[in-house]
Amino acid sequence: MCGIAGLFDLNGHRPVVDTLLKGMTRTLSHRGPDAEGYHVDPGIGLGHRRLSIIDLSGGNQPLYNEEGSVAVVFNGEIYNFQPLVTELEQLGHRFKTRSDTEVIVHAWEAWGADCVHRFQGMFAFALWDRHQETLFLARDPLGIKPVYYSLTADGWLLFGSELKVLLHHPALNKQLDPHAVESYMALGYVPDPMSIYQGVKKLPPGHHMVLVRGKSLPVPQQYWNISFSNQLPIGEATGEALIERLKDAIKLHQIADVPVGAFLSGGVDSSAVAAIMAEQRSDPVIACTVSFGDRSVDELPYAKQVAEQFGMDHRVEQATPDHHDLIQKLVSVYDEPFADQSALPTWLVCGLARRHVKVVLSGDGGDENLAGYRRYGLCNRENQVRRVLPSTIRQPLFGALSHLYPKMDRAPRFLRAKSTFESLARDPVAGYFHAVSIIPDPWRKRLFSKAFQRDLQGYRAVSVFHEHAKQADVPDYLSLMQYIDFKTFLAGRVLVKVDRASMAHGLEVRVPILEHRFCDWMASLPSAVKLHNGSGKHILKKALEPLLSKQILYRPKMGFVMPIAEWMRGPLRDRISTDLLTGPMLDTGWFNPDYLKSMVQDHLSGRRDYGEALWVLMMFNGFIKKSA
Repeated sequence: MCGIAGLFDLNGHRPVVDTLLKGMTRTLSHRGPDAEGYHVDPGIGLGHRRLSIIDLSGGNQPLYNEEGSVAVVFNGEIYNFQPLVTELEQLGHRFKTRSDTEVIVHAWEAWGADCVHRFQGMFAFALWDRHQETLFLARDPLGIKPVYYSLTADGWLLFGSELKVLLHHPALNKQLDPHAVESYMALGYVPDPMSIYQGVKKLPPGHHMVLVRGKSLPVPQQYWNISFSNQLPIGEATGEALIERLKDAIKLHQIADVPVGAFLSGGVDSSAVAAIMAEQRSDPVIACTVSFGDRSVDELPYAKQVAEQFGMDHRVEQATPDHHDLIQKLVSVYDEPFADQSALPTWLVCGLARRHVKVVLSGDGGDENLAGYRRYGLCNRENQVRRVLPSTIRQPLFGALSHLYPKMDRAPRFLRAKSTFESLARDPVAGYFHAVSIIPDPWRKRLFSKAFQRDLQGYRAVSVFHEHAKQADVPDYLSLMQYIDFKTFLAGRVLVKVDRASMAHGLEVRVPILEHRFCDWMASLPSAVKLHNGSGKHILKKALEPLLSKQILYRPKMGFVMPIAEWMRGPLRDRISTDLLTGPMLDTGWFNPDYLKSMVQDHLSGRRDYGEALWVLMMFNGFIKKSA
């Protein structure tokens, strides 16, 4: 695992400033503490920081073809590099190292931009071909590894693994994007391809860019997309086939020249990955868990059960309210506003893991692939109502009910119907957007100042979901929700959270459930074997019954979250008031201070639960404070 950085003169051969390239690259020292390397030609500079995982002595980058005319800097792993080496050697290519990175330069020579179709892995790389005067940037199908880029006013393309690479360049346009702020406030992250800055974009998952000097502008091209249309017959969608494919993916993801451990939350996916790892190895798996000490959200007893069953070397870190001091650290780690509450425990478990191993496997991706989130069942039932009632009846009826029905956060769930009414008044895509919004539309309308609403010029964050829905090749509503999550929640939140937290510790996290060919196969499974009687991951849970206890498989989903609402009424109480009512966020003029004050007071008094919304605002305030 590593970090990449670079500059490319799109129009000429201006010299690369050595100190600037090195400064940009060294902002990524945390991603690659083991080595650094550079390649410079007229008008092109590539920088690399290395975390040594495969071919520890011979894999330093950049790596080149035989004559040195093709250079690559690479972040990630190509898990099928060994069969690719054999194939490329048969085509006449000669290898100097045992590194998976070297496969990329020879694959480019053999297959051009189509080389990305040959790779199984997670990757973000920049390749320079001197003879063709071409820069090739690529990101893996699921977006496990990041790429940011920006075109300066004078024609330099800047790119790197994290925003901080681009922020080091003096010519970067650092004006905040109001559309990104609106999307962040709704979702708690800035969805691809936006960034918080108007002048910076993210290369979307499954996309690449071919840039020829003097001929090309940075226009991403899609080379892979997940499709749910080719559904397997129910009889062919077997749990045995799922487990065999999962075992293959886990075995592939353990290829390394350093020890490999596992995250173990105690949930279905991490337990399955860790248990299969234990069965495939002779030595004990080092399994890492974060405990919260709050029984309502703590999964430690379940993690212990799995660790003991499979003889794992179990390491545990206790998260406490004292860890809130990490909030400003997290702001720096993520570079742009990011409000996933599980970022803090993820940070802690990554620090714990790095003290023992250099690589871990995680269970991320199981919920998106196999409909594991509780919201899928709830939203699916809501959509059944939409299908029965015409929009001419449904929208005014449930719109009126949503206005009349009181908001009752602390009432029993069956009495909390206001959000359901609000969702039913919307179309299916907007209904799902409402279900996943942290600060929903009515709150944002009151939260934003009139000046900021003018800056938005009618833009609404739900348009992100509508744009993805237009590209979705799906047979039903469940598949549509999964598709949207692949493009937004998974790529923009789950994978960002893990990548930044792990790389800040020099730790590589691998996600076998997100091997893209495995994802293609899981997308072909009928919805009926994923979501059964309102419960997700049905096919996986049934197939895992010989391996894991029913207590692990069928208990209610808890999620990897902190008791943040309670902490805000306790140890974070003073900080909430200080940050949100007197902090630099208010100086932007984008927020209504009266509504913000009422949110804080209502939450602290217990009248309303604004915990998640206030966390979103706290992290935004931290970002503004850091950027000032």
